[in-house]
Parts: sequence; C-alpha cells; structure tokens
Amino acid sequence: MLKYIIRRLLVMVPVVLGVTVVISTLIYLSPGNPAQIALGQNANPEAVARLEQQMGLNKPPHLRYVDWLTQALQGNLGRSLETGTPVTDLIVERLPATLELAFASLAIMLVIALPLGVVSAVRQYSWVDNASMLFAIFWLSMPSFWLALILLLLFAVHWDFFPISGRAGALLSVTALSYLVLPAIANGARRAGLLTRMMRSSMLEILNKDYIRTAKGKGIGQRSVIYSHGMRNAMIPIVTLLGLQVPSLISSSVIVEVVFAWPGMGRLLVDAVLRRDYPVVQGVTLMYAVIVIVANLLVDIAYSYLDPQISYD
Repeated sequence: MLKYIIRRLLVMVPVVLGVTVVISTLIYLSPGNPAQIALGQNANPEAVARLEQQMGLNKPPHLRYVDWLTQALQGNLGRSLETGTPVTDLIVERLPATLELAFASLAIMLVIALPLGVVSAVRQYSWVDNASMLFAIFWLSMPSFWLALILLLLFAVHWDFFPISGRAGALLSVTALSYLVLPAIANGARRAGLLTRMMRSSMLEILNKDYIRTAKGKGIGQRSVIYSHGMRNAMIPIVTLLGLQVPSLISSSVIVEVVFAWPGMGRLLVDAVLRRDYPVVQGVTLMYAVIVIVANLLVDIAYSYLDPQISYD
C-alpha cells in the first residue's frame, strides 16, 4: 500500500504541472489588463506602463510562468496584484470555509442518499421505491445556482429561518450551523439524487448474489444481511462515484459561495478573475487541483478497506 501511495504522489507532479500550464495559458489569452483595471480606463498610458513593469506584466508569458513556478516550488505563490497580500495567506484564510462547506455538503449527500437507496432496493417497486426515485429525479433536475436562489428566497428572505449570507466563526455553535445549512443543501442536494439512484442499483445487484441468498437460508436476520453483508459490498461503486463527484462538488461550490456570500476559495477565485488578479487565480486553481487529486487518492485507498480482495501491492 505504501509503495502504491508513493507512486500516486509521484504521478501527481506532472498532473499539477499540467494544470498550472493550462491555467497560465488561459490567463495570458484572457482579455483585460490588471494595471489598466487598477488605475481606471482613463489612466495615463505612461502610468499604466509603469504599473505593468512593477507587476511584472511586461515580461513574455513564458518567463512570467517560469518565475511563478520557481517561486511556487519554494512555497511562495506570489502576492495579490490588488492588495499585495501573499496568496498563500489568502488561501489559508479561505480554505477552512471551503472545506467546511464541502464536508457539510458531502454529509447531506450521504445522510439522504444511503438510507433512501437501501430502502428502495429492499422494497423494490413499492410506493417507497417510487417516491425515492421521484425524489432523486427531482433533485437531479435542479441546477445548484437555481436551488441556491430558491432556498435563499424562501428560507432566508420570506420565512427568515436562516441567515441570508455570510459565515459565523465557531463551527460547533448553533449560529455557525444556521449559516451553513442553506449553502450545504444547495451544494449537496443535487448529487444526493444521483447517489440515491446509484445506491439503489448497487444494492439490487448485491441482493441477488448467491452469498446473500445463502445468508438468508442460514436464518440470519434481514437487517444483518442487508447492512453487514450487502451494504459494505454495495459501497464500492458508491465510493467510486464520490471520488468522481469531488471535482463537481468543488466547482459548484464556487457558485454557491457567490450566491450566499460564503467566504471560501470559490468566492476568492471569482473576485480574482473579475479583477484579473493573476497570482490569486493561479494559486487558488492550484489548490483546487491538489484537493481533487488527493480526494481521488483517498478513494482508491478506501477500496482496500471495503473489499479485502482489492490489493495494490
């Protein structure tokens, strides 16, 4: 297992480098001039040229990338062109909020999808199964940004159950949880529908296996057969799906963070793109890439614990 993890970590290096090259190329091709934006459209061209030189924007794009990569390998992601704050400090400040929202969204997905998927499979073609599948299709049909706006309008503006926007400090407090509920639902509900359908299909396949029928023939209780024998094996494709959903969960959190003014990396990225703050865009995108790669590595490691037959040695 350790050798496999080391190999995967080594494979991460060219992947991350490829991401940085693509982002740097897109930044170079994107319209807009940070110096012009900072000074205004009516600024003196000489003042704009001086500011471009101070920002290092007068260098060729490949030299700018090499300088950035050299500093990044030393742990320095540069400074914000607008505020001068180190990008690393901005990421460290915003990363907890993004991870908090991601884990809360993931928890909502699992709490909703796993029980509904199991019950639907056990009671196939019953009204419970039909209602669960209707629920799954309903949530799958909703874009995250539309659901976020509807939740905001109903539960924050109209009924005043939850705060409209922002984030409180201490996570374990009731106030902090009240700020987290609506963004987490908006970010996780749609994927809960997909996960419910996958859990149902996986459980139906497992329940028809010979070892499940053998366990029932031995007189083992249905609850034990379902949860001890069936659900663990049914979780393997679910874990795979969760690994594939991590990039989608992160990308949609950008929209949710903007709608709810959630102070995470997604909102930081959007603001940096609008201001053409290139070092911040590169740093945040790099962090997103690392999170996705590490999440997929953790999924692969989880396989060996769910199924002892899977070995990476």
